[in-house]
Amino acid sequence: MGIGIRTEDLRKVYDTPPPTAARGAGFAWSGARGRNRDKKKIDVVALDGISLEIRPGEVFGLLGPNGAGKSTTIGILTTRIRPTAGRAFLGEHDIWREQVYAKRLIGVVPQRPNLDFALTAREILLFHGAYFGQSARDRNQRTQELLEKFKLTDRADHLVRTFSGGMMQRLSIARAMMHNPEVLFLDEPSAGLDPQTRLLLWELVREYNRLGKTIVLTTHYMEEADTLADRLAIINHGKIIAQGTPPELKASIPGGYLLRLRFDRIPEPFLSEIRALPGVREVRSGDHSAADIYADRGGSLIPGVASAAQAAGVELQDVHISEPSLETLFLHHTGRSLRD
Repeated sequence: MGIGIRTEDLRKVYDTPPPTAARGAGFAWSGARGRNRDKKKIDVVALDGISLEIRPGEVFGLLGPNGAGKSTTIGILTTRIRPTAGRAFLGEHDIWREQVYAKRLIGVVPQRPNLDFALTAREILLFHGAYFGQSARDRNQRTQELLEKFKLTDRADHLVRTFSGGMMQRLSIARAMMHNPEVLFLDEPSAGLDPQTRLLLWELVREYNRLGKTIVLTTHYMEEADTLADRLAIINHGKIIAQGTPPELKASIPGGYLLRLRFDRIPEPFLSEIRALPGVREVRSGDHSAADIYADRGGSLIPGVASAAQAAGVELQDVHISEPSLETLFLHHTGRSLRD
């Protein structure tokens, strides 16, 4: 039932910026400025010691902001990016020492569609099946099944260049499933899709997983990770900052609720008053006007905060309350949103 994946202390350091890297995008930059600008060496640390164990037959999510290292991790596991250090295994097989074996067992849906616009949807699926050695009968049958499943039958013989973004994404996933891989990698599969298409893709992913297939999903959509993943890891700056089932991770937030408050000013005695309120577990203030309160209740805490503010001569200007969620967890660890 499925094939598991294991990584051991994966590191990836680029000596030149990768195409999608940019300052502030989640990569760690280092390097000395030399006398000659052309000889300047820049190191981009995309992964900084990632160790994971993905169980056979589960849906595993990699969650994090853009530039966190999700796509680099997928690139290593699918033989597209060679790691600087560490090892990765598909079952008991070393992915980078047995690349041909690994490629036969995996299906990959990249972050951006890489379909051949000069072909029809049917041709793309048939050629993919032939590439993996399927007989003419088998690939014709499998192609028809997938076209129907992904609701592409009426456009099967149209050139892909005429497809919408959602149709291209459906075809990309159908192509990845064409040779019936044991492990399916989905890199940001819902990016830019309308809600209806997203729900359809979710159901198709669940259906494939019910066949015992292992699925690795990268996303920065909290709802997608919460809905699909059996377990997940949250990555930031190339490191895993949390790992577990969605309920376990949400339960690990101090108090569960996050109240993000803004005042005209925050004197230290006032912060002490807030910390003493019943139900408050933790208070963080990064500047002189904002405070994050982690508590075991939400709206019912506001009157106490307002009273403390009035007594201290402080003006409460804005209130935002978040229930326990993966977004709240990420804010607790990093102080910023998953979308940042």
